[in-house]
Parts: sequence; C-alpha cells; structure tokens
Amino acid sequence: MKTTKFVVKVNRSGTRGPAYVQRVDPSPIHMTTNRKLALVMGKFMAEDAVQILQTLRRNPELAPVEVGA
Repeated sequence: MKTTKFVVKVNRSGTRGPAYVQRVDPSPIHMTTNRKLALVMGKFMAEDAVQILQTLRRNPELAPVEVGA
C-alpha cells in the first residue's frame, strides 16, 4: 500500500535549479537543492511551510511523493 506525502519545492529565479525544504525549525526553514534530502511530510505540515515561504516572497509549490507504507 502506498501513501502520498509531500515535499515543498521552491522555484528560484536565475540559473539555479529548484530548492526543497530540508528541515523546519522554530525560526528558519532550511533549504536544499538535493531532492533526496528533502523533508517528506504530511499535507498539513507542508501547507504550513508553503504559507511561511509565501510571506518571504518565494514561489513554493507542493510536490506529491508516493511512499511505501
């Protein structure tokens, strides 16, 4: 049985590739360009991370990931 989890992908301007949320701490959100290091989280936590990043004027989006249960 597979479950859908989410990663938060942030498209950055310029020639850089996208960044992903690696860790959510009480104050800053740590980003990584390595998708394998991205934090796989539930929908509510991912939506909270998206809200925080939108206030920083980034362009975040939820990317679904199939995870084996």
